[in-house]
Amino acid sequence: MAQLGGVPVLILKEGAERTRGRDAQRSNIMAARVIAEAVRSTLGPRGMDKMLVDSLGDVTITNDGAAILDEIDVQHPAAKMLVGVAKTQDDEVGDGTTTAVVIAGELLKRAEELLDQKIHPTLIVSGYKKAADMAKKILDEIALDVDPDDEKILMKIAVTSMNSKSVLGAKEHFAKISVAAIKQIAEEKDGKMEANRDMVNIIKKQGKSILETELVQGMVVDKELVHPAMPKTVKKAKIALVDAAIELEKTEFDAEIRISDPTQMQAFLDEEQNLLKQMVENIKSSGANVIFCQKGIDDTAQHYLAKARVLAVRRVKKSDMEKLAKATGGTVVTNLKELKAENLGNAGLVEEVKILNDKMVYVRECKNPKAVTIVVRGGTELVVDEGERALNDALSVVRDVLEDQKMVAGGGAPEIELAKRLRDYAESVGGREQLAIEAFAEALEIIPKTLAENAGYDQLDIIVKLRAAHEKAGLWMGVDITTGNVADMLKAGVVEPLRVKKQAVVSASEASEMILRIDDVIASKRHEPGPGAGGPPGVPGGMPPGMGGMPGMM
Repeated sequence: MAQLGGVPVLILKEGAERTRGRDAQRSNIMAARVIAEAVRSTLGPRGMDKMLVDSLGDVTITNDGAAILDEIDVQHPAAKMLVGVAKTQDDEVGDGTTTAVVIAGELLKRAEELLDQKIHPTLIVSGYKKAADMAKKILDEIALDVDPDDEKILMKIAVTSMNSKSVLGAKEHFAKISVAAIKQIAEEKDGKMEANRDMVNIIKKQGKSILETELVQGMVVDKELVHPAMPKTVKKAKIALVDAAIELEKTEFDAEIRISDPTQMQAFLDEEQNLLKQMVENIKSSGANVIFCQKGIDDTAQHYLAKARVLAVRRVKKSDMEKLAKATGGTVVTNLKELKAENLGNAGLVEEVKILNDKMVYVRECKNPKAVTIVVRGGTELVVDEGERALNDALSVVRDVLEDQKMVAGGGAPEIELAKRLRDYAESVGGREQLAIEAFAEALEIIPKTLAENAGYDQLDIIVKLRAAHEKAGLWMGVDITTGNVADMLKAGVVEPLRVKKQAVVSASEASEMILRIDDVIASKRHEPGPGAGGPPGVPGGMPPGMGGMPGMM
Protein backbone atom coordinates (compact mmCIF):
# COMPACT_ATOMS: atom_id res chain seq x y z
CA MET A 1 0.00 0.00 0.00
CA ALA A 2 1.31 3.47 -0.91
CA GLN A 3 -0.13 6.97 -0.46
CA LEU A 4 -0.53 9.48 -3.32
CA GLY A 5 -1.93 12.84 -2.21
CA GLY A 6 -3.69 11.14 0.70
CA VAL A 7 -5.30 8.55 -1.59
CA PRO A 8 -4.25 4.94 -0.90
CA VAL A 9 -2.80 3.12 -3.96
CA LEU A 10 -2.92 -0.69 -3.94
CA ILE A 11 0.34 -2.09 -5.36
CA LEU A 12 0.36 -5.73 -4.26
CA LYS A 13 -2.49 -8.15 -4.69
CA GLU A 14 -4.87 -8.27 -1.73
CA GLY A 15 -3.72 -10.84 0.82
CA ALA A 16 -0.02 -10.62 -0.14
CA GLU A 17 2.46 -10.36 2.74
CA ARG A 18 5.55 -8.20 2.81
CA THR A 19 8.37 -8.31 5.37
CA ARG A 20 11.12 -5.72 5.12
CA GLY A 21 14.52 -4.83 6.51
CA ARG A 22 15.70 -6.34 9.77
CA ASP A 23 12.51 -8.37 10.24
CA ALA A 24 12.99 -10.10 6.87
CA GLN A 25 16.62 -10.90 7.73
CA ARG A 26 15.72 -12.23 11.17
CA SER A 27 12.98 -14.42 9.74
CA ASN A 28 15.23 -15.90 7.03
CA ILE A 29 18.17 -16.47 9.37
CA MET A 30 15.94 -18.14 11.97
CA ALA A 31 14.39 -20.50 9.37
CA ALA A 32 17.80 -21.54 8.03
CA ARG A 33 19.20 -22.05 11.53
CA VAL A 34 16.27 -24.29 12.47
CA ILE A 35 17.14 -26.57 9.53
CA ALA A 36 20.81 -26.64 10.59
CA GLU A 37 19.84 -27.48 14.19
CA ALA A 38 17.59 -30.29 12.94
CA VAL A 39 20.53 -32.19 11.41
CA ARG A 40 23.27 -31.07 13.80
CA SER A 41 22.71 -33.91 16.26
CA THR A 42 23.39 -36.48 13.48
CA LEU A 43 26.98 -35.32 12.85
CA GLY A 44 29.88 -37.65 13.58
CA PRO A 45 30.34 -41.27 14.68
CA ARG A 46 28.29 -40.67 17.85
CA GLY A 47 25.53 -38.78 16.03
CA MET A 48 21.91 -39.79 16.60
CA ASP A 49 19.41 -41.05 14.02
CA LYS A 50 16.16 -39.42 12.91
CA MET A 51 12.90 -41.28 12.35
CA LEU A 52 10.95 -39.72 9.50
CA VAL A 53 7.34 -40.69 8.85
CA ASP A 54 5.81 -39.44 5.60
CA SER A 55 2.16 -38.69 4.82
CA LEU A 56 1.57 -42.30 3.76
CA GLY A 57 3.03 -43.67 7.00
CA ASP A 58 6.27 -44.93 5.41
CA VAL A 59 9.15 -44.84 7.90
CA THR A 60 12.77 -43.86 7.21
CA ILE A 61 15.42 -44.15 9.93
CA THR A 62 18.71 -42.46 9.03
CA ASN A 63 21.34 -39.92 10.05
CA ASP A 64 22.26 -39.04 6.48
CA GLY A 65 21.83 -35.26 6.14
CA ALA A 66 20.76 -35.37 2.48
CA ALA A 67 18.18 -38.10 3.12
CA ILE A 68 16.73 -36.28 6.17
CA LEU A 69 16.35 -32.94 4.38
CA ASP A 70 14.99 -34.66 1.28
CA GLU A 71 12.25 -36.30 3.36
CA ILE A 72 11.30 -33.17 5.34
CA ASP A 73 8.59 -31.16 3.60
CA VAL A 74 10.14 -27.70 4.10
CA GLN A 75 7.89 -24.67 3.43
CA HIS A 76 9.99 -21.60 4.30
CA PRO A 77 11.90 -20.28 1.24
CA ALA A 78 15.12 -19.55 3.19
CA ALA A 79 15.02 -23.02 4.74
CA LYS A 80 14.65 -24.45 1.22
CA MET A 81 17.99 -22.81 0.35
CA LEU A 82 19.70 -24.93 3.00
CA VAL A 83 17.97 -28.03 1.66
CA GLY A 84 19.44 -27.01 -1.71
CA VAL A 85 22.91 -26.82 -0.09
CA ALA A 86 22.58 -30.44 1.05
CA LYS A 87 21.39 -31.54 -2.38
CA THR A 88 24.27 -29.77 -4.15
CA GLN A 89 26.79 -31.27 -1.73
CA ASP A 90 25.34 -34.74 -2.28
CA ASP A 91 25.25 -34.41 -6.08
CA GLU A 92 28.73 -32.92 -6.39
CA VAL A 93 30.79 -34.95 -3.91
CA GLY A 94 28.39 -37.49 -2.34
CA ASP A 95 29.32 -36.82 1.31
CA GLY A 96 29.59 -34.01 3.87
CA THR A 97 25.97 -32.86 3.54
CA THR A 98 25.45 -32.44 7.29
CA THR A 99 28.78 -30.59 7.60
CA ALA A 100 27.78 -28.10 4.88
CA VAL A 101 24.35 -27.40 6.40
CA VAL A 102 25.69 -27.06 9.97
CA ILE A 103 28.41 -24.61 8.82
CA ALA A 104 25.83 -22.58 6.87
CA GLY A 105 23.58 -22.37 9.95
CA GLU A 106 26.50 -21.23 12.12
CA LEU A 107 27.62 -18.63 9.54
CA LEU A 108 24.13 -17.12 9.69
CA LYS A 109 24.14 -17.16 13.48
CA ARG A 110 27.45 -15.25 13.56
CA ALA A 111 26.20 -12.87 10.87
CA GLU A 112 23.14 -12.06 12.99
CA GLU A 113 25.43 -11.01 15.84
CA LEU A 114 27.25 -8.67 13.43
CA LEU A 115 23.94 -7.27 12.16
CA ASP A 116 23.02 -6.47 15.78
CA GLN A 117 26.25 -4.44 15.94
CA LYS A 118 24.92 -2.34 13.00
CA ILE A 119 27.37 -3.80 10.47
CA HIS A 120 25.87 -3.65 6.97
CA PRO A 121 24.98 -7.00 5.32
CA THR A 122 27.03 -6.09 2.22
CA LEU A 123 30.19 -5.82 4.35
CA ILE A 124 29.44 -9.17 6.01
CA VAL A 125 28.89 -10.81 2.59
CA SER A 126 32.14 -9.28 1.29
CA GLY A 127 34.05 -10.57 4.33
CA TYR A 128 32.52 -14.04 3.99
CA LYS A 129 33.50 -14.16 0.29
CA LYS A 130 37.12 -13.30 1.11
CA ALA A 131 37.17 -15.83 3.95
CA ALA A 132 35.75 -18.61 1.72
CA ASP A 133 38.33 -17.90 -1.02
CA MET A 134 41.16 -17.92 1.53
CA ALA A 135 39.77 -21.14 3.10
CA LYS A 136 39.96 -22.88 -0.30
CA LYS A 137 43.59 -21.77 -0.72
CA ILE A 138 44.49 -22.97 2.80
CA LEU A 139 42.85 -26.36 2.18
CA ASP A 140 44.86 -26.74 -1.04
CA GLU A 141 48.05 -25.91 0.90
CA ILE A 142 47.50 -28.39 3.72
CA ALA A 143 46.06 -31.23 1.58
CA LEU A 144 48.05 -34.46 1.36
CA ASP A 145 48.78 -36.42 -1.81
CA VAL A 146 47.18 -39.85 -2.20
CA ASP A 147 48.58 -42.73 -4.24
CA PRO A 148 45.57 -44.14 -6.18
CA ASP A 149 47.09 -47.63 -5.84
CA ASP A 150 47.27 -47.39 -2.03
CA GLU A 151 44.24 -49.47 -1.10
CA LYS A 152 44.84 -49.02 2.65
CA ILE A 153 44.29 -45.24 2.39
CA LEU A 154 41.28 -45.70 0.11
CA MET A 155 39.82 -48.16 2.66
CA LYS A 156 40.35 -45.65 5.51
CA ILE A 157 38.60 -42.92 3.52
CA ALA A 158 35.64 -45.22 2.80
CA VAL A 159 35.43 -46.31 6.48
CA THR A 160 35.54 -42.67 7.68
CA SER A 161 32.54 -41.79 5.48
CA MET A 162 30.55 -44.66 7.06
CA ASN A 163 31.59 -44.08 10.69
CA SER A 164 28.35 -42.26 11.45
CA LYS A 165 26.11 -44.80 9.70
CA SER A 166 24.25 -47.60 11.45
CA VAL A 167 26.08 -50.27 9.38
CA LEU A 168 29.08 -50.14 11.72
CA GLY A 169 29.50 -53.93 11.87
CA ALA A 170 29.76 -54.11 8.08
CA LYS A 171 31.81 -50.97 7.39
CA GLU A 172 35.04 -52.87 6.63
CA HIS A 173 33.14 -55.17 4.26
CA PHE A 174 31.42 -52.22 2.59
CA ALA A 175 34.73 -50.33 2.31
CA LYS A 176 36.35 -53.29 0.49
CA ILE A 177 33.42 -53.51 -1.91
CA SER A 178 33.46 -49.73 -2.56
CA VAL A 179 37.20 -49.59 -3.26
CA ALA A 180 37.06 -52.66 -5.53
CA ALA A 181 34.03 -51.29 -7.43
CA ILE A 182 35.45 -47.79 -8.06
CA LYS A 183 38.90 -49.10 -9.01
CA GLN A 184 37.26 -51.52 -11.45
CA ILE A 185 35.26 -48.85 -13.31
CA ALA A 186 37.97 -46.13 -13.20
CA GLU A 187 39.46 -45.15 -16.56
CA GLU A 188 42.37 -42.91 -17.48
CA LYS A 189 41.46 -39.98 -19.75
CA ASP A 190 43.99 -37.33 -20.83
CA GLY A 191 46.36 -38.45 -18.08
CA LYS A 192 43.72 -38.11 -15.32
CA MET A 193 41.71 -40.80 -13.59
CA GLU A 194 37.93 -40.68 -14.04
CA ALA A 195 35.33 -42.88 -12.39
CA ASN A 196 31.71 -42.55 -13.49
CA ARG A 197 29.74 -43.26 -10.31
CA ASP A 198 26.67 -44.19 -12.41
CA MET A 199 28.50 -47.28 -13.68
CA VAL A 200 28.14 -48.86 -10.22
CA ASN A 201 24.66 -50.32 -10.14
CA ILE A 202 23.12 -50.86 -6.67
CA ILE A 203 20.31 -53.37 -6.23
CA LYS A 204 18.55 -53.76 -2.86
CA LYS A 205 17.15 -57.13 -1.80
CA GLN A 206 15.85 -58.06 1.63
CA GLY A 207 16.99 -61.29 3.24
CA LYS A 208 20.25 -62.73 4.59
CA SER A 209 22.69 -60.56 6.55
CA ILE A 210 24.08 -57.15 5.62
CA LEU A 211 27.51 -58.85 5.62
CA GLU A 212 26.35 -60.94 2.65
CA THR A 213 26.20 -57.84 0.45
CA GLU A 214 28.21 -58.79 -2.66
CA LEU A 215 30.06 -57.16 -5.53
CA VAL A 216 29.27 -58.75 -8.91
CA GLN A 217 31.95 -58.30 -11.57
CA GLY A 218 29.31 -57.58 -14.16
CA MET A 219 25.63 -56.73 -14.13
CA VAL A 220 22.53 -57.87 -12.29
CA VAL A 221 19.31 -57.27 -14.24
CA ASP A 222 16.16 -57.22 -12.12
CA LYS A 223 14.17 -59.26 -14.67
CA GLU A 224 13.37 -62.94 -15.19
CA LEU A 225 13.70 -65.17 -18.23
CA VAL A 226 10.91 -64.79 -20.79
CA HIS A 227 10.30 -68.56 -21.20
CA PRO A 228 10.44 -71.38 -18.61
CA ALA A 229 12.05 -73.80 -21.12
CA MET A 230 15.11 -71.60 -21.56
CA PRO A 231 18.40 -72.63 -19.91
CA LYS A 232 18.74 -71.14 -16.41
CA THR A 233 22.54 -71.06 -16.65
CA VAL A 234 24.84 -70.31 -19.60
CA LYS A 235 28.62 -70.62 -19.27
CA LYS A 236 31.01 -68.80 -21.64
CA ALA A 237 28.14 -66.56 -22.62
CA LYS A 238 28.07 -64.68 -25.92
CA ILE A 239 25.68 -61.80 -25.23
CA ALA A 240 23.58 -59.95 -27.81
CA LEU A 241 22.31 -56.51 -26.75
CA VAL A 242 19.33 -55.54 -28.91
CA ASP A 243 17.35 -52.30 -28.95
CA ALA A 244 14.67 -53.65 -31.31
CA ALA A 245 11.45 -55.62 -30.84
CA ILE A 246 11.66 -59.33 -31.66
CA GLU A 247 8.10 -59.33 -32.85
CA LEU A 248 6.17 -58.34 -35.97
CA GLU A 249 5.46 -54.66 -36.34
CA LYS A 250 1.85 -53.66 -36.62
CA THR A 251 0.93 -51.34 -39.48
CA GLU A 252 0.29 -47.73 -38.54
CA PHE A 253 -2.81 -47.52 -40.75
CA ASP A 254 -5.99 -49.56 -41.01
CA ALA A 255 -5.60 -52.46 -43.44
CA GLU A 256 -8.00 -55.13 -44.60
CA ILE A 257 -6.97 -58.59 -45.79
CA ARG A 258 -9.58 -60.51 -47.75
CA ILE A 259 -9.26 -64.31 -47.44
CA SER A 260 -11.53 -66.52 -49.51
CA ASP A 261 -9.79 -69.87 -48.89
CA PRO A 262 -8.75 -71.47 -45.52
CA THR A 263 -5.38 -72.38 -47.03
CA GLN A 264 -4.69 -68.69 -47.61
CA MET A 265 -5.26 -68.09 -43.89
CA GLN A 266 -2.75 -70.82 -43.04
CA ALA A 267 -0.26 -69.38 -45.50
CA PHE A 268 -0.66 -65.97 -43.85
CA LEU A 269 0.01 -67.43 -40.37
CA ASP A 270 2.93 -69.51 -41.69
CA GLU A 271 4.51 -66.39 -43.17
CA GLU A 272 4.28 -64.63 -39.75
CA GLN A 273 5.99 -67.62 -38.12
CA ASN A 274 8.69 -67.67 -40.81
CA LEU A 275 9.46 -63.99 -40.22
CA LEU A 276 9.86 -64.59 -36.45
CA LYS A 277 11.88 -67.74 -37.16
CA GLN A 278 14.18 -65.70 -39.40
CA MET A 279 14.75 -63.19 -36.58
CA VAL A 280 15.77 -66.01 -34.25
CA GLU A 281 18.03 -67.46 -36.99
CA ASN A 282 19.78 -64.07 -37.22
CA ILE A 283 20.48 -64.25 -33.48
CA LYS A 284 21.72 -67.86 -33.70
CA SER A 285 23.94 -67.20 -36.73
CA SER A 286 25.73 -64.40 -34.84
CA GLY A 287 26.79 -67.00 -32.25
CA ALA A 288 24.79 -65.45 -29.39
CA ASN A 289 23.52 -67.76 -26.64
CA VAL A 290 22.19 -64.94 -24.41
CA ILE A 291 20.07 -61.98 -25.51
CA PHE A 292 19.02 -58.86 -23.61
CA CYS A 293 16.25 -57.04 -25.45
CA GLN A 294 15.21 -53.46 -24.64
CA LYS A 295 11.80 -54.02 -26.20
CA GLY A 296 9.31 -56.91 -26.41
CA ILE A 297 9.78 -60.54 -27.54
CA ASP A 298 6.85 -62.26 -29.27
CA ASP A 299 5.50 -65.51 -27.73
CA THR A 300 6.37 -67.45 -30.89
CA ALA A 301 9.88 -65.97 -30.91
CA GLN A 302 10.24 -67.00 -27.25
CA HIS A 303 9.40 -70.57 -28.25
CA TYR A 304 12.03 -70.63 -31.02
CA LEU A 305 14.66 -69.03 -28.74
CA ALA A 306 13.95 -71.67 -26.06
CA LYS A 307 14.33 -74.43 -28.71
CA ALA A 308 17.66 -72.89 -29.76
CA ARG A 309 18.80 -72.96 -26.05
CA VAL A 310 19.17 -69.16 -25.98
CA LEU A 311 18.66 -67.39 -22.63
CA ALA A 312 16.53 -64.29 -23.27
CA VAL A 313 15.44 -61.29 -21.17
CA ARG A 314 13.06 -58.61 -22.45
CA ARG A 315 12.10 -55.01 -21.61
CA VAL A 316 15.49 -54.22 -20.06
CA LYS A 317 15.88 -50.56 -19.03
CA LYS A 318 17.95 -48.33 -21.31
CA SER A 319 20.32 -47.47 -18.44
CA ASP A 320 20.85 -51.20 -17.77
CA MET A 321 21.55 -51.79 -21.47
CA GLU A 322 24.28 -49.13 -21.38
CA LYS A 323 25.82 -50.74 -18.29
CA LEU A 324 25.61 -54.21 -19.86
CA ALA A 325 27.52 -52.88 -22.87
CA LYS A 326 30.20 -51.43 -20.54
CA ALA A 327 30.39 -54.63 -18.49
CA THR A 328 30.48 -57.19 -21.30
CA GLY A 329 32.24 -55.21 -24.02
CA GLY A 330 29.28 -55.67 -26.36
CA THR A 331 27.54 -53.15 -28.64
CA VAL A 332 23.83 -52.34 -28.54
CA VAL A 333 22.37 -52.94 -32.03
CA THR A 334 19.10 -51.41 -33.25
CA ASN A 335 18.48 -53.84 -36.11
CA LEU A 336 18.65 -57.63 -35.81
CA LYS A 337 19.96 -57.90 -39.39
CA GLU A 338 23.05 -55.94 -38.30
CA LEU A 339 23.82 -58.33 -35.42
CA LYS A 340 27.29 -59.84 -36.02
CA ALA A 341 29.74 -61.81 -33.88
CA GLU A 342 31.87 -58.67 -33.30
CA ASN A 343 28.86 -56.93 -31.65
CA LEU A 344 28.52 -59.59 -28.95
CA GLY A 345 29.60 -59.15 -25.35
CA ASN A 346 31.26 -61.83 -23.23
CA ALA A 347 30.74 -63.16 -19.71
CA GLY A 348 31.98 -66.24 -17.90
CA LEU A 349 28.53 -67.02 -16.53
CA VAL A 350 24.95 -65.82 -17.01
CA GLU A 351 22.38 -67.29 -14.63
CA GLU A 352 18.90 -66.73 -13.28
CA VAL A 353 18.91 -66.48 -9.47
CA LYS A 354 15.87 -66.52 -7.20
CA ILE A 355 16.00 -64.23 -4.15
CA LEU A 356 12.93 -64.55 -1.93
CA ASN A 357 10.03 -64.25 -4.40
CA ASP A 358 11.97 -62.39 -7.08
CA LYS A 359 14.04 -63.72 -9.95
CA MET A 360 17.04 -61.82 -11.32
CA VAL A 361 19.58 -62.48 -14.05
CA TYR A 362 23.24 -62.29 -12.97
CA VAL A 363 25.92 -61.60 -15.61
CA ARG A 364 29.11 -62.69 -13.82
CA GLU A 365 32.85 -63.10 -14.49
CA CYS A 366 33.11 -60.36 -17.10
CA LYS A 367 36.65 -59.65 -18.24
CA ASN A 368 37.70 -56.16 -17.04
CA PRO A 369 34.12 -54.80 -16.79
CA LYS A 370 33.64 -51.01 -16.76
CA ALA A 371 30.27 -51.41 -15.05
CA VAL A 372 29.67 -53.47 -11.91
CA THR A 373 26.77 -54.23 -9.57
CA ILE A 374 26.49 -54.30 -5.79
CA VAL A 375 23.63 -56.38 -4.37
CA VAL A 376 22.79 -54.98 -0.91
CA ARG A 377 21.29 -57.49 1.53
CA GLY A 378 19.82 -57.00 5.01
CA GLY A 379 17.27 -58.35 7.43
CA THR A 380 14.69 -55.57 7.00
CA GLU A 381 13.87 -52.93 4.44
CA LEU A 382 15.14 -50.17 6.77
CA VAL A 383 18.54 -51.92 7.11
CA VAL A 384 18.83 -52.39 3.33
CA ASP A 385 17.96 -48.71 2.71
CA GLU A 386 20.56 -47.50 5.23
CA GLY A 387 23.08 -49.93 3.71
CA GLU A 388 22.49 -48.35 0.31
CA ARG A 389 22.99 -44.84 1.73
CA ALA A 390 26.26 -45.92 3.40
CA LEU A 391 27.49 -47.48 0.17
CA ASN A 392 26.62 -44.37 -1.82
CA ASP A 393 28.74 -42.25 0.54
CA ALA A 394 31.65 -44.71 0.47
CA LEU A 395 31.62 -45.03 -3.32
CA SER A 396 31.48 -41.25 -3.73
CA VAL A 397 34.43 -40.48 -1.43
CA VAL A 398 36.61 -43.18 -2.99
CA ARG A 399 35.80 -41.72 -6.42
CA ASP A 400 36.63 -38.19 -5.19
CA VAL A 401 40.05 -39.26 -3.90
CA LEU A 402 40.82 -41.40 -6.95
CA GLU A 403 40.10 -38.46 -9.27
CA ASP A 404 41.75 -35.63 -7.24
CA GLN A 405 44.38 -37.72 -5.40
CA LYS A 406 44.16 -35.29 -2.46
CA MET A 407 42.93 -35.77 1.11
CA VAL A 408 42.78 -34.12 4.52
CA ALA A 409 42.31 -35.55 8.00
CA GLY A 410 38.87 -35.53 9.64
CA GLY A 411 37.72 -35.18 13.23
CA GLY A 412 37.43 -31.39 13.01
CA ALA A 413 41.18 -30.94 12.41
CA PRO A 414 40.93 -29.01 9.09
CA GLU A 415 38.23 -26.70 10.48
CA ILE A 416 40.36 -25.74 13.51
CA GLU A 417 43.38 -25.11 11.27
CA LEU A 418 41.24 -23.02 8.89
CA ALA A 419 39.87 -20.99 11.82
CA LYS A 420 43.41 -20.35 13.14
CA ARG A 421 44.76 -19.20 9.77
CA LEU A 422 41.66 -17.14 8.91
CA ARG A 423 42.07 -15.15 12.16
CA ASP A 424 45.63 -14.29 11.10
CA TYR A 425 44.35 -13.35 7.63
CA ALA A 426 41.58 -11.17 9.13
CA GLU A 427 44.17 -8.94 10.83
CA SER A 428 45.82 -8.24 7.46
CA VAL A 429 42.45 -7.22 5.94
CA GLY A 430 41.39 -4.85 8.71
CA GLY A 431 38.25 -2.69 8.82
CA ARG A 432 34.77 -4.04 9.37
CA GLU A 433 35.40 -6.92 6.96
CA GLN A 434 37.90 -8.20 9.55
CA LEU A 435 34.99 -8.83 11.90
CA ALA A 436 33.17 -10.84 9.20
CA ILE A 437 36.26 -12.97 8.47
CA GLU A 438 36.73 -13.62 12.21
CA ALA A 439 33.03 -14.58 12.41
CA PHE A 440 33.62 -17.02 9.53
CA ALA A 441 36.55 -18.55 11.44
CA GLU A 442 34.41 -18.88 14.59
CA ALA A 443 31.63 -20.53 12.55
CA LEU A 444 33.96 -23.23 11.19
CA GLU A 445 34.71 -24.33 14.77
CA ILE A 446 31.12 -25.57 15.03
CA ILE A 447 32.23 -28.88 13.46
CA PRO A 448 34.67 -30.00 16.23
CA LYS A 449 32.28 -28.51 18.82
CA THR A 450 29.40 -30.60 17.48
CA LEU A 451 31.53 -33.78 17.23
CA ALA A 452 32.46 -33.37 20.91
CA GLU A 453 28.92 -32.48 22.01
CA ASN A 454 27.36 -35.45 20.15
CA ALA A 455 29.90 -37.76 21.80
CA GLY A 456 28.86 -36.48 25.24
CA TYR A 457 31.91 -34.29 26.01
CA ASP A 458 32.25 -30.64 26.95
CA GLN A 459 32.73 -28.69 23.71
CA LEU A 460 34.51 -25.77 25.40
CA ASP A 461 37.22 -28.04 26.89
CA ILE A 462 37.78 -29.70 23.51
CA ILE A 463 38.03 -26.38 21.61
CA VAL A 464 40.56 -24.97 24.09
CA LYS A 465 42.71 -28.13 23.77
CA LEU A 466 42.43 -28.13 19.97
CA ARG A 467 43.42 -24.47 19.66
CA ALA A 468 46.43 -25.06 21.91
CA ALA A 469 47.46 -28.17 19.91
CA HIS A 470 47.24 -26.31 16.57
CA GLU A 471 49.30 -23.41 17.95
CA LYS A 472 52.07 -25.96 18.59
CA ALA A 473 51.98 -26.92 14.87
CA GLY A 474 49.80 -29.97 15.45
CA LEU A 475 48.20 -29.64 12.02
CA TRP A 476 46.04 -32.77 12.13
CA MET A 477 44.97 -32.69 15.78
CA GLY A 478 41.22 -33.38 16.01
CA VAL A 479 38.51 -34.67 18.35
CA ASP A 480 39.08 -38.21 19.64
CA ILE A 481 35.51 -39.23 20.44
CA THR A 482 36.59 -42.42 22.27
CA THR A 483 38.60 -40.60 24.96
CA GLY A 484 37.13 -37.10 24.89
CA ASN A 485 40.61 -35.74 24.26
CA VAL A 486 42.50 -34.51 21.19
CA ALA A 487 44.54 -36.82 18.95
CA ASP A 488 46.34 -36.91 15.60
CA MET A 489 43.58 -37.81 13.17
CA LEU A 490 46.03 -38.78 10.43
CA LYS A 491 47.61 -41.43 12.67
CA ALA A 492 44.13 -42.53 13.80
CA GLY A 493 43.21 -43.17 10.13
CA VAL A 494 40.36 -40.63 10.08
CA VAL A 495 40.76 -39.16 6.59
CA GLU A 496 38.45 -37.48 4.06
CA PRO A 497 38.69 -36.28 0.45
CA LEU A 498 39.82 -32.68 -0.04
CA ARG A 499 36.92 -32.21 -2.48
CA VAL A 500 34.33 -32.88 0.26
CA LYS A 501 35.78 -30.24 2.61
CA LYS A 502 36.16 -27.59 -0.11
CA GLN A 503 32.63 -28.10 -1.40
CA ALA A 504 31.17 -27.95 2.14
CA VAL A 505 32.86 -24.59 2.83
CA VAL A 506 31.91 -23.15 -0.59
CA SER A 507 28.28 -24.34 -0.47
CA ALA A 508 27.75 -23.10 3.10
CA SER A 509 29.34 -19.73 2.34
CA GLU A 510 27.32 -19.13 -0.85
CA ALA A 511 24.01 -20.07 0.80
CA SER A 512 24.60 -17.82 3.82
CA GLU A 513 25.68 -14.91 1.57
CA MET A 514 22.52 -15.27 -0.51
CA ILE A 515 20.27 -15.28 2.56
CA LEU A 516 22.05 -12.25 4.07
CA ARG A 517 21.52 -10.16 0.93
CA ILE A 518 17.72 -10.48 1.19
CA ASP A 519 16.08 -7.48 2.89
CA ASP A 520 12.56 -7.76 1.49
CA VAL A 521 10.25 -10.78 1.33
CA ILE A 522 7.07 -10.42 -0.71
CA ALA A 523 4.80 -13.46 -0.51
CA SER A 524 1.66 -13.77 -2.62
CA LYS A 525 -1.52 -15.02 -1.02
CA ARG A 526 -1.71 -18.80 -1.35
CA HIS A 527 -4.44 -20.10 -3.59
CA GLU A 528 -6.79 -22.24 -1.54
CA PRO A 529 -9.42 -24.20 -3.50
CA GLY A 530 -12.87 -23.30 -2.28
CA PRO A 531 -15.52 -25.79 -1.30
CA GLY A 532 -16.68 -27.98 -4.13
CA ALA A 533 -13.58 -27.37 -6.30
CA GLY A 534 -13.68 -29.77 -9.20
CA GLY A 535 -17.07 -31.28 -8.31
CA PRO A 536 -20.69 -30.67 -7.36
CA PRO A 537 -21.39 -27.59 -5.21
CA GLY A 538 -21.12 -28.15 -1.47
CA VAL A 539 -19.12 -31.38 -1.81
CA PRO A 540 -15.48 -31.07 -0.52
CA GLY A 541 -12.89 -31.72 -3.23
CA GLY A 542 -15.53 -32.72 -5.75
CA MET A 543 -16.19 -36.10 -4.07
CA PRO A 544 -19.68 -37.43 -4.80
CA PRO A 545 -22.06 -37.63 -1.83
CA GLY A 546 -21.76 -40.82 0.18
CA MET A 547 -18.12 -41.55 -0.87
CA GLY A 548 -16.42 -39.97 2.17
CA GLY A 549 -15.19 -42.51 4.72
CA MET A 550 -16.09 -45.55 2.66
CA PRO A 551 -14.26 -48.60 4.07
CA GLY A 552 -11.25 -49.63 2.01
CA MET A 553 -11.08 -46.37 0.04
CA MET A 554 -7.61 -44.80 -0.30
